[in-house]
Amino acid sequence: MNNVATNSILSPEDVTRKIRRMAFQIAERNADCDSLVIAGVAGNGVILARAVIKELQQIIKCPVEFLTINIDKDNPLHTSIDKQLNFDDRTIIVVDDVVNSGRILLYALKHFLSHQPKSIQTLVLIERSHKLFPIHSDYVGLSIATTLQEHIAVKTEGDKIIGAWLH
Repeated sequence: MNNVATNSILSPEDVTRKIRRMAFQIAERNADCDSLVIAGVAGNGVILARAVIKELQQIIKCPVEFLTINIDKDNPLHTSIDKQLNFDDRTIIVVDDVVNSGRILLYALKHFLSHQPKSIQTLVLIERSHKLFPIHSDYVGLSIATTLQEHIAVKTEGDKIIGAWLH
């Protein structure tokens, strides 16, 4: 057994409520959009992105397209996306589960910068206060101050986020 203390910071109900709230915020901010591209960072970002899309489809009329951003965490300059779309004049929302330093979200933007999108927005379930890169999260489920030694784990079961823990 691990001696590290673990504290739940989001229950399954909290996660559902925060995803719903962020979907409404997206709908309000993008009420005049023709289409949205939701781009999830591979791993938990994809699971969160799909959950947000599910909520959005109940409240917004514009079409929503989904894609996955793959980032080599050892060499983040090597990124790829699973679909080639026209991103010009479109609203793109980049999604990840936790933002720590902002590094991953910064590299996740790479594919969209060679186009002329209408806007690029970011969504995270949990935002920590240790940013080293100039990333602003437009939609945040939970903002939390932590020490550099603490770690946040977002747990999933299949395609569902079941909570988050601080340890």
